[in-house]
Amino acid sequence: MTITHDGLTVSWLGYATARLEAPDGTVVYTDPGRYGTLEGTWADQYGDAPHPSGPAYDAQDGDVVVVTHDHHYDSDGVERVASEDATIVVYEDVSAERITDGGRDVVEPESLPYDIERVGYGDTLSVAGVDIDVIPAYNLPDGPNAPNGEPIHPEGLGCGFVLTLEGTRCFWTGDSDVIDEQQDLEVSLFMPSIAQNYTMDRHDAADLAETLEPDLVLPIHYNTFAELEADSTAFAGDVASRGIPVVLDEGSLEH
Repeated sequence: MTITHDGLTVSWLGYATARLEAPDGTVVYTDPGRYGTLEGTWADQYGDAPHPSGPAYDAQDGDVVVVTHDHHYDSDGVERVASEDATIVVYEDVSAERITDGGRDVVEPESLPYDIERVGYGDTLSVAGVDIDVIPAYNLPDGPNAPNGEPIHPEGLGCGFVLTLEGTRCFWTGDSDVIDEQQDLEVSLFMPSIAQNYTMDRHDAADLAETLEPDLVLPIHYNTFAELEADSTAFAGDVASRGIPVVLDEGSLEH
């Protein structure tokens, strides 16, 4: 399924992967791949939860691909979505060596046949006409995603992005609790995680939506596997009750 917003077409392809296309044809992807979401095997592995599923995806039409952190970096996924002239915008701490040591076989972004831009907190850049702001993303030491006070996503591990396509500002939070650095962002399309573990949950995401007052909320990064289960219908009702438009994109994909 594809939703439209302010001239953009937006699809959640599964896990943390979203595709955004501007009216001029510029295409941006967030965090492509993992858990069979682009290989066409998600449903066989994880079942029938409300979550995108479909055949293998190999569009290779992305002008810009953004990667928030190690857990979302999949070099095969990048190659499935990136065009030959793509620019891959990668958070500075992403490490293929560390990922491979943890049991997943990936190559360094710089080994891929694309232009690579490494970025850190507070950076701003423009790529293929897309303005990109790099936003901190982390779990709070005293929050629910910090067992024994050790955040699963400590500050410095990853980021979020505000992506501006033809004037429309789209905020993908990355894997983060609700944090101070998000509170004053100007956002038109808000794409939060609403998973019950590792990130802000649906309740905190709804509170942040109320604070940011976006024109539309489209949740992603939930129901991929059991630990990411979320009641998206309850989330949508909660957000709508606060007077904020919200849409769910959980349908089957046809590639």
